[in-house]
Amino acid sequence: MSASTSESAPPLAPPMGLIAEMTHRCPLRCPYCSNPVALDRAGDELDTDTWLRVLDEAAALGVLQMHFTGGEPLARRDLPLLVRRAADAQLYTNIITSGVTLDERMMARLIEAGIDHIQLSFQDVEAANADRIGGLAGAHGRKLAAAQRIREAGLPLTANFVIHRQNIARVPAMLELAEALGASRSEIAHVQYYGWGLRNRDALLPSRAELDATTATVEAARARLKGRMVIDYVVPDYYAARPKACMSGWAQRFIHISPTGRALPCHAAESLPGFTFVSVRDVPLADIWRADPAFLRFRGTAWMPEPCQSCDRREIDWGGCRCQAFALTGDAARTDPACALSPDHAVMAAAVAARGEAPPDFVYRQFSAADPVG
Repeated sequence: MSASTSESAPPLAPPMGLIAEMTHRCPLRCPYCSNPVALDRAGDELDTDTWLRVLDEAAALGVLQMHFTGGEPLARRDLPLLVRRAADAQLYTNIITSGVTLDERMMARLIEAGIDHIQLSFQDVEAANADRIGGLAGAHGRKLAAAQRIREAGLPLTANFVIHRQNIARVPAMLELAEALGASRSEIAHVQYYGWGLRNRDALLPSRAELDATTATVEAARARLKGRMVIDYVVPDYYAARPKACMSGWAQRFIHISPTGRALPCHAAESLPGFTFVSVRDVPLADIWRADPAFLRFRGTAWMPEPCQSCDRREIDWGGCRCQAFALTGDAARTDPACALSPDHAVMAAAVAARGEAPPDFVYRQFSAADPVG
């Protein structure tokens, strides 16, 4: 019996969703990107046949939702073929895209393939600042055109706004834009500080007053738009008293596959030392989900230290985020510092205190000079 299960534990359920990180290539250079700072090269990406096999394995395992993401998933020319395979396997298909390359031809191919939903990201509502944040001139206009194509095709649209200190004042206008675009769902998601987001934390972390004002705006919009648009709201852990259930718990509901095929319990897990993440090139998806040591390491509650082990929220937040615990304390097995009961909670206050009055310049997401993007 593994260290993270018990004799009374229920049988392991299949993952609800598979997050396919198709590529790290992307026309944008967002400084809060959750991709790792060391980006995978195009030449190392999984080939089409391997992805097709993985999709079949996901359906056989019991996966319900297929999320194609990146980088920019539209950089993969085989994306419509993969969507078709997933749709044929009765998987709910979702594409998470910047939209800047979603032209009429690609839209038609995706509709023909059977895509169910598209999530479109926005950097701001002001075009100049949106293009500055994303690092691509003209990107905001292309996104608006993509949103129109999605709605004209009859697809449900989620408008995702990643917010931070350099755009947070325009959250009211963001919600108005989502409504005007006909989005069925809007995400107001504060930057999460992993990958490039952690590297740019001082340029991105909002103040407590800004967070409180945004929370009030979101609650008012939820009341006003009830029944017309769902609003998801993700807050930064740096002002929290309790941690979030990161990915709904380590290896509990999602399996993530990197562009090169590494199977991960979450998108940032490769930042953790001492782990070997096997590849779907070599090991069947079901075997990884059920028995891989990396997936077992923090699954469940047996691994938890105090105060998590005796906390009545241990099966609600699952100990918070392992990657954040490592990034802020150097130990992935420690209580997430987002929790007020954590012995390391002070590191959150220290990060807030270190936030200067004026944000520093962005360090933009990019491949190194030695890394071809394909």
